[in-house]
Amino acid sequence: MSTVLITGATSGLGRHIAFELVRAGHVVLAHGRDADRTEKLVEELRAEGDAEGFVADLASLDQARELGAHVADARPELDVLVNNAGVGSGPRGAGRELSADGHELRLAVNYLAPVALTRALLPVLRANAPARIVNVGSAGQEPLDLDDPELTRGYSGVSAYCRSKFALAAHTFTLAEELVGTGVSVNVLHPATYMDTAMVREAGVTPWNTVADGAAGVLALATRDVGTGGYYDGTSPARAHAGTYDPQVRARLATVTEQLLKI
Repeated sequence: MSTVLITGATSGLGRHIAFELVRAGHVVLAHGRDADRTEKLVEELRAEGDAEGFVADLASLDQARELGAHVADARPELDVLVNNAGVGSGPRGAGRELSADGHELRLAVNYLAPVALTRALLPVLRANAPARIVNVGSAGQEPLDLDDPELTRGYSGVSAYCRSKFALAAHTFTLAEELVGTGVSVNVLHPATYMDTAMVREAGVTPWNTVADGAAGVLALATRDVGTGGYYDGTSPARAHAGTYDPQVRARLATVTEQLLKI
């Protein structure tokens, strides 16, 4: 059985995955942004198995890094990380929002935070190989303008969301190459289209799928040896946006990412 950290576990897909994993006998480390909701979730999970809660606002890179340090200290047996927490496109017509660090909010939470958290936890994951990293992405991907990664011009919530998921996919493929031979796999997936979640409803979209529909792919990547550096549509191997595979795009993204993580 694995010890699994799930970010964004207090609602939607993350919550569903948490219960599925704890009922299967895994140890679930449930992250949430709100302390009360996280505590309530952990109480419910403990009725089913072994669980522990961790609180952090992933709109802050410092808190993302502190979360990693806290988990590594409290649960050195961690061997699975599910980067699930995210911010949707927001209500139609909503304006550009900033994170605690002044980054465009969707880029910060959907991309920069998973990168920072993963880096903080890599020593533990490597020590517990074979280990797995699952990045919850989206089929909605749009090339990041690397001259304007924070989308300061022509802002749209949908574009911001899709660009953050493009970056996450491209980063996943780069990280997979870096981790070859370490026993740590990393994959990214589109769980399901327009699941019944708060972010989908906030965008004014009528859900097409349940969170249970989206959970199957995440659970497969979190619990099975399926290789590394893959993109999945649910449980099926698929292809991400062509640009995410471009070595020049990925190299430039890596440089821009380093710059953003230092701001």
